[in-house]
Amino acid sequence: MERITISIDEDLLGIVDTLVATRGYASRSEAIRDLLRAETNRAASLAEAAPCVATLSYVYDHAARDLARRLTGAHHAHHDLGIASLHVHLDHATCLEVSVLRGDSGAVRRFAEAVTSETGVRHHALHMVPARFEESRHDHGAGPHVHPHTHA
Repeated sequence: MERITISIDEDLLGIVDTLVATRGYASRSEAIRDLLRAETNRAASLAEAAPCVATLSYVYDHAARDLARRLTGAHHAHHDLGIASLHVHLDHATCLEVSVLRGDSGAVRRFAEAVTSETGVRHHALHMVPARFEESRHDHGAGPHVHPHTHA
């Protein structure tokens, strides 16, 4: 095993130490190795063409020039990715939007980057989950039918 040295600020070190304590890691090194493994696995499972389901949340200034129109336009232009959206008015000028998305990881990521890079979007997060999509034929009691299933 290789030994490395990293520089880390006190706040981030506090987070690492809390992680060590709450999850019961034997050392900071083991906690950091586990985080790196998890990130590597997440990134690999969400390769460009890999299917996923995702949530994109962002806070924006709805009074910013044409921003609401541009965001709505982006969603309409990528309607194939959208499953559902939630729009919340936080105050007189600020909105929170949460979109549930489904599609290839690359397309979802590009859409999220296009939306969140708009001037006036202040906070954002994209959470992607690897998924498998399939059409299923079965009977729920009203006769056999086919509909899509998403397996995460």
